[in-house]
Amino acid sequence: MPNPLAFLMLALWPLVTVALFRRLAVDRALILSLLLGYLFLPEPPAVFDLPLMPPLTKHNIPALTAFVLVLFRGGSDGSFLPESGLGRVLLAVFVLSPALTVVTNAEPVFFGRIGLPGLGIKDAVALTLQQLLLVLPFLLARRFLATGGAQREILRALVWGGLVYSVLMLVEIRLSPQLNNWIYGYYQHFFGQSIRFGGYRPVVFLYHGLWVAFFLMTSAIAAWALWRRDPAASKLRALLTALYLTAVLVLAKSMGALVLGLLVIPAVLLLTRRMQIRLALLIGLLALAYPLVKGAGLVPEQALLDRAAAIDQDRAYSLEFRFDNENTLLERAYLKPVFGWGSWGRNQILDPVTGFITTVSDGRWIIVIGVYGWVGFLAEFGLLLLPLILLWREAKHAPPDAVSPLIAPLSLLLAVNVADMIPNATLTPLTWMVAGALTGYAEALKAQRLGRRAPENPALPAAAPRDKPRWQSIM
Repeated sequence: MPNPLAFLMLALWPLVTVALFRRLAVDRALILSLLLGYLFLPEPPAVFDLPLMPPLTKHNIPALTAFVLVLFRGGSDGSFLPESGLGRVLLAVFVLSPALTVVTNAEPVFFGRIGLPGLGIKDAVALTLQQLLLVLPFLLARRFLATGGAQREILRALVWGGLVYSVLMLVEIRLSPQLNNWIYGYYQHFFGQSIRFGGYRPVVFLYHGLWVAFFLMTSAIAAWALWRRDPAASKLRALLTALYLTAVLVLAKSMGALVLGLLVIPAVLLLTRRMQIRLALLIGLLALAYPLVKGAGLVPEQALLDRAAAIDQDRAYSLEFRFDNENTLLERAYLKPVFGWGSWGRNQILDPVTGFITTVSDGRWIIVIGVYGWVGFLAEFGLLLLPLILLWREAKHAPPDAVSPLIAPLSLLLAVNVADMIPNATLTPLTWMVAGALTGYAEALKAQRLGRRAPENPALPAAAPRDKPRWQSIM
């Protein structure tokens, strides 16, 4: 169980966010509050569970605090909602469809002698608020990280976050994943899953070692993008930083993150910005296609298992376990295909004697389909793919140099995150932040194309001077 320090850190984080917004420009304060909260606050079960509210965790406390600050300090001029009609529809469905999930799940469900309650008004309120809190980073980033060099600030923050985290990762690679246990009093996941290739996979303060490796992969890609594209960067330092982060990524012992990194880094280095945006859209659409093809029963599972077995039998067993659970959970989801089963584990299969959950839902897509149905899945993945579609459309019409060169690698980062949500549930506040920033930038490009004034990137009072970035010393 979490110790008192874990809850104290969550309780004090709003004060940290206030301090950031008092000292820095709104874009930097927002980026840092989301990034530092995600990296260093404790994972659930360290939560504040209030009546009629979804659990308040590291994943929503920073964004909620930032949103309140923005409203309180007069930075709310202009809409937080997407300008496109499709974006507003997807957002409305994403936030409000859980109410329909509750309406269609009023009855209890039973597994032998084990029963799960039906859903009621309290669940409708809590699930709707949970969706709203989940998407707050998207809305804030669309409003405040669209222009004014925010893309460079995001990439630099990712690099700095990776550098700091790499030191903690190296400690855990040597000593085993113990930092969260030492500081917050508990281990976040199953310790056995941190043992890989005769050593340890670092976990630090995130949910799982896969999450840590994925974050390091994004940091390495950000470093390579700045080395190639940022004219203000010190090329030698940027190159050494990128090489170092890539080396730590290899040591993280996560094959998935390493493969994604090896796919994206050459694209960042070799492709034009338009080609990178096209590749990002292609990756995102392929990720969206997998659940649709899987739902239609068209995935060649046996052929994939045979190919995996030819490489590594252990990987084949792991893939077979994943396929078996996906098939079982999809069969369960087919009973409530439109709006899903809702909360309380109703989307899972329970042991009829012990009540323990017997299924494992790894990928974000199968979790969302089971809980919120295909409507919820299309709304969530649609919101994440929307900026890639908008950028692709605007990049076609804009002159080659009109699109920021740093937008392209950010598009790739979002695309590989969506792709990683097929095998893993790596949807984080950083995912929504990047998606919102790209959506706002695409809308600004459209405004330019149509001859309208592009929206400014507003700064709240007491913002840090724009000519003194806090993390530019290595770039």
